[in-house]
Amino acid sequence: MSVEVAVIPAAGRGTRMRPATRSVPKPLIPVLEKPAIQYVVEEAVGAGAQEVVFVLSDERILHHFTQGPPIEGLEDVGFRYVLQEEALGLGHAVLCAKDIVGDRPFACLLSDRFPLPGSTLLAEMADAYDGHMVLALEEVERDLIPLYGVVDAAPVGDRWEVSGAVEKPTPEDAPSNLALVGRYVFPPSIFDQIAGAAAGALGEIQVTDAIDALARSDGAVGISCTEDLLDTGLPHGLAEATVAVALARPDIAPEFRRFLRRQLAD
Repeated sequence: MSVEVAVIPAAGRGTRMRPATRSVPKPLIPVLEKPAIQYVVEEAVGAGAQEVVFVLSDERILHHFTQGPPIEGLEDVGFRYVLQEEALGLGHAVLCAKDIVGDRPFACLLSDRFPLPGSTLLAEMADAYDGHMVLALEEVERDLIPLYGVVDAAPVGDRWEVSGAVEKPTPEDAPSNLALVGRYVFPPSIFDQIAGAAAGALGEIQVTDAIDALARSDGAVGISCTEDLLDTGLPHGLAEATVAVALARPDIAPEFRRFLRRQLAD
C-alpha cells in the first residue's frame, strides 16, 4: 500500500546542542552542506511521500523548504506544518498532526536521526504496510535498554510480530532487547490511541504507550533496522554523522580520508 504522507516532529528545544540552538533550531544544524532535517525529508520522499507535515515550535524549519528557489529533488513535495505550543512528548507531537493527516496512513520520522542517503528501510516499511502498524526495530545492548521504547515481539520469517511495547523499561523488566528507533508507519487509528493515553513521566504523552495499545488490539509488524541511524541530537552524534556522510560521498571522501589519516597519525 502506498504511504504518501510523512509526519516529522521537530518542535524540540535542542537544549543538549546549546549554544548552537540559541538561534538555530536543532534540525537546521548542518551535516556538511545540508541541514540534518533535509536528509530526513529526502528519506521520506525517497520512500514515496508526496506530502510532509512538520510539527514545529515556530516556522523557521518550514521556511528552509518553502522560501527561495525549490530544493533539487523536492520541487513537487507539499510542505505543511502545525505548531506544537507546549512540549508534551512525542505522542502529543504526533497527535498535533491529526487534522492534516486525517484518515490516511502515514510515516513518522524523528527529525534528529537518519540513515545514510540511499537507505531502503523506510521504503521497505511502506511496502509492508497493509493496514497494520509497521515499526523499525534494532537489537540493543542490555545496558542501553532503559534509553528506548522496547517491544514484545516474536520472529516470523525475516520480520517480527509485535504484540506490545513499553517505554524505557529496566533491563530486568524489558520484554526483549528490540528497541524502537524512530521510524514508524502508522494507520490513522494511532491518533485515537494517543488521545486516550495518560500522561507519563514529566507529564509527557509517550507514543510508545499508544503503540502498545494498538499492537495489543490490532497487532503490528516489526522490521529489523540493519544499518546505523545517524543521531544528530548530541554533539558527538553530530560529529559522527558528519564523518559518516562525508565518507559516503565520492566527491569528498578521498581528500577527507587523507585528512583523517593525518589527524590519526599525530
